[in-house]
Amino acid sequence: MQSIVIALLFLQAVPYAVPGEDAVDPYTPSAANAGASPFAGEGMAKAFHGQDGIRRIIDRTLTAAYADPVIGEIFEGHDKVRLSRTLFEQFCYLLDAGCAYSGRDMIAAHKDLGVQRGDMNRLVVLLQQAMRAERVPFQAQNRLLSKLAPMNHDVVQK
Repeated sequence: MQSIVIALLFLQAVPYAVPGEDAVDPYTPSAANAGASPFAGEGMAKAFHGQDGIRRIIDRTLTAAYADPVIGEIFEGHDKVRLSRTLFEQFCYLLDAGCAYSGRDMIAAHKDLGVQRGDMNRLVVLLQQAMRAERVPFQAQNRLLSKLAPMNHDVVQK
């Protein structure tokens, strides 16, 4: 009985997938998987209009990315629900807006996608458009982009 309880607690602590998402291979959740440490203080979260603003930015960016004639094919066949949740968690965590990141590390999350530098550049353009639509100040946009930029090494494969 005790081993069943421990197993159930372990399963709750390791969110490989939540309802509505496709299952993924097991991994160890860690804040380090977010790819960078969060900003200190509440300034960046406020600049992005808190969790609601971050959610709108992620939604706009992903809607544009899935429909984009240049990079849309990279997203085809991938779990939109999981991607939306984990990308929101990552940005929310990095912006110190009160979230934990439960996703995989950047290398595992992007393995075998064939992402090229031009694809990342296009995604950044779409993210910038979404941040402008949310009226995030230019300086705050650049601060977030500078935190995300080193992750290129783990995402770009060609």
